[in-house]
Amino acid sequence: MSLTKNIKLLTWFNFFTDFKLYGGIIIIYFVHVTHSYALAASILSITFITAALFDVPTGIFADRLGRKRTIILGALAGVIYAGFYAIGGNYWFLVLGALFEGFSRALYSGNNNALLHNMLADEGLENEYHVYSGKLNAMFQVGIAVSVILGGIIANWSFSYVMWLSIVPQLFCMFISFQIVDSKRTSQISTTVLLHLKDGFLAFIHNSNLRLLSLNSILSEGIGETFFQFQPAFFNALLPIWAIGIVRSLSNFGAAISFHFSGKVINKLGAIKVILLGQIYNRVIDFISLLFPTIASPFLMSSTSLTYGTGSVASDTLMQKEFTDAQRATMSSLNSFTGSLFYGIFAFFVGVFADKFGVRNTLIITQVIALPTLYFVWKLLTLNTNKSTAE
Repeated sequence: MSLTKNIKLLTWFNFFTDFKLYGGIIIIYFVHVTHSYALAASILSITFITAALFDVPTGIFADRLGRKRTIILGALAGVIYAGFYAIGGNYWFLVLGALFEGFSRALYSGNNNALLHNMLADEGLENEYHVYSGKLNAMFQVGIAVSVILGGIIANWSFSYVMWLSIVPQLFCMFISFQIVDSKRTSQISTTVLLHLKDGFLAFIHNSNLRLLSLNSILSEGIGETFFQFQPAFFNALLPIWAIGIVRSLSNFGAAISFHFSGKVINKLGAIKVILLGQIYNRVIDFISLLFPTIASPFLMSSTSLTYGTGSVASDTLMQKEFTDAQRATMSSLNSFTGSLFYGIFAFFVGVFADKFGVRNTLIITQVIALPTLYFVWKLLTLNTNKSTAE
């Protein structure tokens, strides 16, 4: 009964977590306030660097305090950061919002995946993790898809309305978080941040699968998230602001479909092939769209979302298989820590380059930098194919 209840609650929790009316235009809003791509990017950087710094401590915190209480604290931080973004007005209010958003992200990071895995393990359904994870993650995309359409329309009248209305969904998340039933299987570990960093480093060195997955995840998160956040600035040169909301919603609906059917796709093709094929498609489409910009470019780029959900679930599923129960939240947080830290640094330099060389040229450079991820996934596929042949 608690599993059914929690799945329903997490479905709505994920929907409202990313129901952000500003989701499709946040970089434009930050530029509007700061008058600089570099300063706007620094807000994104602060969010992810804060998330990185808190990721490992909150992973241990989640093990000790429990998954439910950690989610409640994350929801409270969500209300606060949305409030500071709405106040806006100057750079420093945005910075405060970014700090609390980073803290909220860190609290959700390894904890929410670990909660789902532990809930399924309580019922003996841990092998179905990728199916449940895909469907739940689809709700993030549905939430933002619906919200960015509304946000794009409202932004034609006022950015302020968009930001203040975005507080309401975070209040819903806080209410839902109190209804969640905690998992029976919660790790109570007496350890320190340094010990977990050591364990994570040793796992990275000695586990080739985890090493390749982590390198791919770190680069994909840092470069991919930066690329995604800066897309609206590129789209704004090709489309009116209300149309940007529609394009972003198509992207998110595509991602929702991708997440929802990820379990079936992974079962048919295998997790590693899903990641590799998705990355090849993304690089080709993004290069074509940027090198030959037309009104069709934003719509072509939104089609890459069809590989996003399957790739994310495939990567997460492969990583979960490499973790022990004792490591589950903290090891996820360690990986997220590195990815967030890389994103925080990378996004700022992308903003600096965008001020000097323009958004389009800068986005082309990010796609060149992303090419090594193809090698990491191909190497992972080769390694595991050889293992299967040897067995």
